[in-house]
Amino acid sequence: MSSFRSSRARLLKPTLAIASSLWLTASLTSCTPCEPVGPLKADPPPTVTPPPPPPKPAGPTEADARSFMADTETQLRAMWSYAQRVQFAQNTNITTDTEQLNAQAQEQVMELVSKKIKDAARFDAVQLPSDLRRKFDLLKLAQDLPAPADANERAELAQLAAGMETSYGKAKYCPPRLKGSCLTIDDLSRTLSTSRNYDELQEAWTGWHDLAKTLRGSYARYVLLANKGAQNAGYADVGAMWRSRYDMSEDAFAAEVERLWEQVRPLYEMLHCYTRMKLRQTYGNRVPENGPIPAHLLGNMWAQEWGNIYPLVAVPGKGAGISLKAKFQQKKTTPIELVKMGESFFKSVGFDPLPDTFWKRSMFVRPKDREVVCHASAWDITSRGDLRIKMCIELDDDNFRTVHHELGHNYYYWYYRDLPILFQQGANDGFHEAIGDAIALSITPSYLQKIGLVDASTQVDDTTFLLHDALEHVAFLPFGKVLDQWRWEVFSGKVRPEDYNKRWWDLRTKYQGVAPPVARTEADFDPGAKYHIPSNVPYARYFLARILEFQFHRALCQAAGYNGPLHKCSIYGNQAAGDKMKAMLQLGSSKPWPEALEAIAGTQKMDGAAMLDYYAPLISFLKDQTKSQKCGW
Repeated sequence: MSSFRSSRARLLKPTLAIASSLWLTASLTSCTPCEPVGPLKADPPPTVTPPPPPPKPAGPTEADARSFMADTETQLRAMWSYAQRVQFAQNTNITTDTEQLNAQAQEQVMELVSKKIKDAARFDAVQLPSDLRRKFDLLKLAQDLPAPADANERAELAQLAAGMETSYGKAKYCPPRLKGSCLTIDDLSRTLSTSRNYDELQEAWTGWHDLAKTLRGSYARYVLLANKGAQNAGYADVGAMWRSRYDMSEDAFAAEVERLWEQVRPLYEMLHCYTRMKLRQTYGNRVPENGPIPAHLLGNMWAQEWGNIYPLVAVPGKGAGISLKAKFQQKKTTPIELVKMGESFFKSVGFDPLPDTFWKRSMFVRPKDREVVCHASAWDITSRGDLRIKMCIELDDDNFRTVHHELGHNYYYWYYRDLPILFQQGANDGFHEAIGDAIALSITPSYLQKIGLVDASTQVDDTTFLLHDALEHVAFLPFGKVLDQWRWEVFSGKVRPEDYNKRWWDLRTKYQGVAPPVARTEADFDPGAKYHIPSNVPYARYFLARILEFQFHRALCQAAGYNGPLHKCSIYGNQAAGDKMKAMLQLGSSKPWPEALEAIAGTQKMDGAAMLDYYAPLISFLKDQTKSQKCGW
């Protein structure tokens, strides 16, 4: 207590004189009674008002967008990897259980992607760096099969998609003459490629195409449901969504396809005219002099590539060309050895060896103990390098090329595997298809000599080589265009279900100049006889690839320092060409495709001129051979 008091006293002493003066002043002014005056207090310090916090943004920010995208890509990687694993299992072992698991996985993918696309819309007006904005743009296009909003319809669509793919994989034709024995697509394709009996070819063609009738109702329903999904994502229909993937408007892309077709159409029409003329020498009046060619006579179930009929159209006195099938039989080549040859090409230009898991997990031949989907395909299950192929390899020229094609996909996967998941795709989907095809253009006689498949003394006439090659590459062009053109019209509603088959053959006749060997009606569903229809794989990519592969080939040959005729160039063993290709592969889809094209080809424009350059000697030959023919149909 004493301590507190003395302290208080010390505080008061300096103020006593002031207090007395104030008391005196108060008395002189007759302030009676006056209140006692206490000590004076200092004025309080002025109040300092802190600045107001910055206003909160009215909407989401760039940071929010980055956070959303990081989370989205993590979820997409996990979901896509799971779905790929399930689909590979179903494709390589078709059972009721694997079909159901695949349907469930596809439904989950559709649900996740649709939700993410819907949620991403809140960032549409946010200013974002170009790489981040590109991810949002690619997210909107990240599904071939867009999901309806309704859960029941989404489940139904997934089941339809899985069921149609399973039906295609299990389909077998059981001709009455075989008394219970049935033929797979492999068996029937072998007949189409080797038989020269008109009626036998017709039976094989009709038997397979008739199996697709059962898919017609499922396909019509699938179109309806998939369109709902596309509309939920902001597109008029599925076809419009697919055409929007090319860094240009959907209408501009359709016009681009038409422009490229017009560039190469004269070459195709000359090849068609020559082929029809030669087929008349074998089949007589069963092949019309001026009309479309019967589709079953062209060596392929879909008349899309004609290389198998080369012996029928070969140039007299120029030799039969190179038959790898005979050489494979002679050398007792195995399917895995065939794939090793393909890998050796890529390694020769400086690419990495395929991982050990590729050889352990791929399917190279048709198993004898289960049903599988034999259509060749390439996979990266994890998007981190779990590479695989799925094939039922036959030891022939076509499969040798197909192996190079599929490994092209695998190496694309390999070299962009470290990119963010939304950039893990081709610059456009035509690029992905073109890489292996460009490599296949280097399968020249000189290359085959270097790897021991052709004797060093073998000489191959240029016209012979180019004609055989054109029967594969040029013959494909209109089919590559027609398949998606038909689908675009179906998705848009321009073609109704009651006209599916009629429009299919109208387009094939108009662009390809082929016709069915027997009368077809709307009870048939001939588009469904082609794998990519029931399996929902967009197809314009294959048309673009036929154009791009020649651009790539010319650019790679230039990088290799080659100066001769383009059709004689092989980049086998040239690492400078490999480095140029590898640099483009590593971009994935992180840049718009014109920039990726410029990186490899020095131009931002797709152009058919490289193809015409490649076939220049053949064009002169075809013009001379058909000058007395009335070409066209």
